[in-house]
Amino acid sequence: MRPKIDVSEIETGVVGLGMMGTSIAVALCIAGHPVKAVAPIAHELENARKSIARQLQHADASGLLQQPISFYMNRIRLSEDYFVFQNCRLVLECVIEDKAAKARVYRKIAAATGTDTVISSNTSAIPVSDLQEMVPEPGRFLGIHWAEPAYMTRFMEITKGIRTEDRYADWVYQLAHQWGKEPTFLQKDIRGFVTNRLMYAVYREIFHLVAKGETTIADADKAFRYDAGSWMTYMGIFERMEQQGLSDFSKIFQRIFPKLDNSTEVPQLMQEMVKTKVKGVQQARGLYTYTREEAAAWEKSFAEFNKEIYQLADQYQKIKNE
Repeated sequence: MRPKIDVSEIETGVVGLGMMGTSIAVALCIAGHPVKAVAPIAHELENARKSIARQLQHADASGLLQQPISFYMNRIRLSEDYFVFQNCRLVLECVIEDKAAKARVYRKIAAATGTDTVISSNTSAIPVSDLQEMVPEPGRFLGIHWAEPAYMTRFMEITKGIRTEDRYADWVYQLAHQWGKEPTFLQKDIRGFVTNRLMYAVYREIFHLVAKGETTIADADKAFRYDAGSWMTYMGIFERMEQQGLSDFSKIFQRIFPKLDNSTEVPQLMQEMVKTKVKGVQQARGLYTYTREEAAAWEKSFAEFNKEIYQLADQYQKIKNE
C-alpha cells in the first residue's frame, strides 16, 4: 500500500487557463487541493470561469464529486497576479509551446514562490531538460504530462530532466496516485516522451496509407477504433502480446516493419489543413464533413464516453491489482 498523503493543505497552482489548464485545475481541486490559477492573458479569466463550471458539472454527472459544485468553485481562486502562488508547493505551467513565453512564466512563478516550490510543465513538445534551465534551482523542475480531460483520465507521464532531483520527482510521483492516476515515471527526458512517440508513429502510418490510396480516412479510423480500441483500456501493448502469445510476433515484425512508412515530412494532407486554417470539431470543418449540430453532438457524446471509460478502466484496474 502507498502511504496516504493529506493533500487538503497542499496548495497547488496552474498557469494558463485554456482547455487543458482549466481541466488540470479541476483535477487538482477534485483530488482535494486548494488551487490557485493564473491567467497570463487577461481575456482568459472570464472564459476560464465558464470552462471550470462546465467541467465540474461534467465531473458531477460522472459521480466524481463528493461535495456540491459550489464547494469546488470556492477552492479554485482565479487571478492575474502571480503572487497568489506564494504558498503553493507545486505550480504547473500550461501555456503555449513557445520557449520565450514559458521562460517569462517561470520567472514570474519563481519570483512569487519559495525556492523549494516544485515547478512543472505540461509540455508535450519541448524537452524538460531545456525548460529547467530557465528556472532558478532547476533541480525542482520536472514534466507532468496530463491527458484531456485531466480530471477523468488515469494517464500521466512524470518526466525528469537532466538536473531534476529525485526527492522532487518522487514526491510528485507519490502525489499523482492521490490524483487517481496510474503515472509512468520517465527517468530520462526523451523527446516526445512515451505516449506521443507511440501515437505519432500511428499518425504517420495512417496518413501514409490514406495518401497512397490504400484506405480512406473513415476506414482507417474504423480499423483503429474497433481493433486497438476494443482492448487498449484494459491492457497495454506488451500485455496484449502476452495475452495473444509471443511466438508469432517475431515473424510478423520481420514481414511488416520494412513496409512501414519512415517519412520525416509533415503529411501533405495535414499541410493542406493548416493552410486552410481549419480546426476540426471546433469549427465543424476538417478531415471530416459535418454540421455544427453534428460537431456539438460529437463533443457531448465524447464527454459521456469519457465518463464511462474512466469508470470501466478503474473497475478493471482494481481487478488486475487484486
